Parts: sequence; C-alpha cells; structure tokens
Amino acid sequence: MKLLRYGPAGSETPGIVDQQGSIRSLSSVVSDIDSDMLAGGGIDLLRNIDTSGLPLVAPGRIGACVGNVGKFICIGLNYTDHAAEANLALPTEPIIFQKAVSAICGPNDDIEIPRGASRVDWEVELGIVIGKEAKYVTEAKALDHVAGYCVLNDLSEREFQMHRQGQWTKGKSHDTFGPIGPWLVTADEAVGIEDRGIWLSVNGAPKQHSSTGKMVFKPAFLISYVTQFMTLKPGDILATGTPAGVGLGMNPPQYLQEGDVVTLGVEGLGEQRQLCRRVQ
Repeated sequence: MKLLRYGPAGSETPGIVDQQGSIRSLSSVVSDIDSDMLAGGGIDLLRNIDTSGLPLVAPGRIGACVGNVGKFICIGLNYTDHAAEANLALPTEPIIFQKAVSAICGPNDDIEIPRGASRVDWEVELGIVIGKEAKYVTEAKALDHVAGYCVLNDLSEREFQMHRQGQWTKGKSHDTFGPIGPWLVTADEAVGIEDRGIWLSVNGAPKQHSSTGKMVFKPAFLISYVTQFMTLKPGDILATGTPAGVGLGMNPPQYLQEGDVVTLGVEGLGEQRQLCRRVQ
C-alpha cells in the first residue's frame, strides 16, 4: 500500500493511492496515518480494504506521510563515497544523531533558507518508518518492526552543523529541513528496498545518483543497532544516510540559493519537489 496524508499543514487527512494512481480518502476508516494508528495495528486493518468504494480526492497539497512523529533519528556517513567526499573517515559503527521533529514537512513544501545561512545543503535518503515498538531487537527480527519506507531529504546548514559548536543537531533542525513522503510505502510492497535507485537534482542538474545497495550498514542492522541505545516507537523515523553528490563535497562547494528547485526520489517510493526561499 501507498499511504499518505493530504490537505493544509497541521490539518492533514489520511489517504491511500489506488491501483490507478488516484488518491482515495481514508477518513471513514482511520483518523490519521500517525503513531497512534500504527501502534493500534492500522496497517493490518487497511490491507483488505476495497479502495474503489472510497471517495476520490482532488489533487492538492501532500503532507508528511506520517503524523505525530516521536523521534527523527539519522545515520551519518553511511555511504562510502559520501564519507570520502566529506573527507571524513568511514565509521566503524553507525553515527547516530537527531533532527528536531519540528523540521518535518510535506514532500513538496518550500525549503526555508534560515536567517544568516549561507551553506544549505541537500541529502536524499531512504527513510524507515517504525511500525512496532523495538527494544534490543536482533538484526534477524529488525524488519518485523518496520511499517514501511519513504523518501526523505535530510537538509543541512553546514556552517551551523560544523562550525557553531556542539553536535550536528543545530545544522539539521531548521523548520522544513525534514521533508518526508509523498507516500509511506508499506513493507510488503517494498521488497528489494536494499537495492533501489536513489537520486537528487537541483534546477534539473543531477547531483546525486546511486543505489541503496551502496549503504555501509543495511536497514536491518541499523534498526537493531539503534535499539541497543533507545527504544524505537511506532511512527519514529530512521533516516539511513545519503550517497555522494552533496553540495559540501563539490569543488568548489555548491549550496542552495533562493529560487532553486530540488527534485529527488527513491525508486518505487515516489518523488519530492521543493522550492527554496529565504526566511525574511
């Protein structure tokens, strides 16, 4: 299934993509696609639903594919080529950091360039949506805790991230720095997710083009590893790292400017499109 949330920011409504690619309303079935719905077994409830009887939805704004996210966990330097372009050593264990959940936005919402920012960068990633509580899970059982997958842009302000003291969080957490969606593609429909094309362009110029097969640490290992340090709850997001091609790694570096358009996607999970605008 391809699940989504649509409508004005803060008032999104649950939906599902039917076999013809049209959006159908799920309002009569579930109240939202969020942590409570996932924790309550909502995915199983929807599996046998007849979408042809659900109301069609007119095109409009698509929101973040999951609501009420508790944690937004990210993995750093999880592609060999990205570590090399950043001139950083490949980690022997996954690097874990967090984005503020207030950074989450819809897949096609505008990207805000923060006040005082000059180094806003892009990072296309595969996002994992947790569907069942996970604490000290084994790698063999880790994927049993996945509700589904999504496209994710882990936007970063490199000056804030690397030169303003402390950890990476302050460079990762500005509003709009976490577009997720358009869809939550359920795990049963995402077979082979560990070898899918992943790409990003800026103003039509290709910047990142790779495969999730080039991850150093694979999704099952990442979930198991993170749960040795914290409990993952339904609705939590795990961003799995980005391949080479970020602005920081270019010579000279390239960063997003007002008016730039970013497009990105993961094979089978949909695409995002964002216009950059500077905060006044």
